[in-house]
Amino acid sequence: MKYDFDKEINRRGSHCVKWDTAKDDDVLPMWVADMDFEAAPAIKEALRRRVEHGVFGYTQVPESYYEAVTGWFGRRHQWQIERDWMLYTIGVVPAVSCAIKAMTMPGERVLVQTPVYNCFFSSIRNNGCEIAENVLVRDEDTYRIDFDDFERQCADSRTTVFLLCNPHNPAGRVWRKDELERMNEICLRHGVRVITDEIHCELVMPGYRFTPFAAVSEACLNNSVTLNSPSKSFNTAGLQIANVICKDPELRRRIDRAININEVCDVNPFAPVAVEAAYNESEDWIDELNGYIHGNYEALRKFFADELPMAKVTKLEGTYLAWVDVSAWGITSKEAYRMLLHEGKVLVNGGTMYGERAGEGFIRINMACPRSRLMDGLGRIGRVLKAHLKG
Repeated sequence: MKYDFDKEINRRGSHCVKWDTAKDDDVLPMWVADMDFEAAPAIKEALRRRVEHGVFGYTQVPESYYEAVTGWFGRRHQWQIERDWMLYTIGVVPAVSCAIKAMTMPGERVLVQTPVYNCFFSSIRNNGCEIAENVLVRDEDTYRIDFDDFERQCADSRTTVFLLCNPHNPAGRVWRKDELERMNEICLRHGVRVITDEIHCELVMPGYRFTPFAAVSEACLNNSVTLNSPSKSFNTAGLQIANVICKDPELRRRIDRAININEVCDVNPFAPVAVEAAYNESEDWIDELNGYIHGNYEALRKFFADELPMAKVTKLEGTYLAWVDVSAWGITSKEAYRMLLHEGKVLVNGGTMYGERAGEGFIRINMACPRSRLMDGLGRIGRVLKAHLKG
């Protein structure tokens, strides 16, 4: 391999949310979606050059930024984005909130597919809307959509927006083109517009292919707002920039207005530089990263099969987040979280933060770390669960 993903970096004491939230230095964090790998060399070099300039004032986003984004999606995903469709903001979560603000009225319902990324819930509630759930159906080691229920939820006159997660966090699905098309057909029948969070779009395992929702058809493009950023895939979340892609000029104007009302319109001088270096110079890095994460997933799956066969590991199609069913131990997700933290000194996410009903009995494990660190964490999880089983 050209890049060293086995290198362990000490992040503790760097004011890092992932590592410095737990006050106990013995705790191994495997929770928030933040990788422990160094950024791609081209990104580091671009940032170094920008730092050497020495002045860090208010920043304009240059045309070369838009060329990098549109070039990447055209080359990598066969989606031809027009420059005029694009807005930028400081992150995908603020973009979610601004899109909901622009597309709903307080009291309306926003549909999500649970279990799903926890910030969806707060973005919906903060805009005075209600959450409608289309609970994904567990099918052996993966999930499928209950389309009958999906249509029932869309048919409710109060449902005006569907907030899609693609690839899905934490269920690990990379939605197929036919699934995306069917979701949009139902939404169109009932006047529901789609916001699609595609932040994990570059993190796809071998044998699967990511399809942007808006690239499926002209109907999908016209009925949707796409939110994306290289921040997850290239490990630059702290630089804070994301894209809103919307063909409809009136809707785009309203989203732009919401971005400015919420004062999330100004990015820092490092973010555009990093995006250009990621999209123009780091394609081989992301390919190697995906191979390494797949190796971590295979190691995790083998560990549970050999050491904790009662646990059920969800098939991973995309993201670097393992979704593991530990309900066979007769414990809740919150109990599992507390046991692993206090007895095993390993910090994971409890499943119910992704939906009280759909996430119960699960934990989410961040695998984006050197394999030695992953195996350390899995060993801690194994010791706690084995001891609980004996008890």
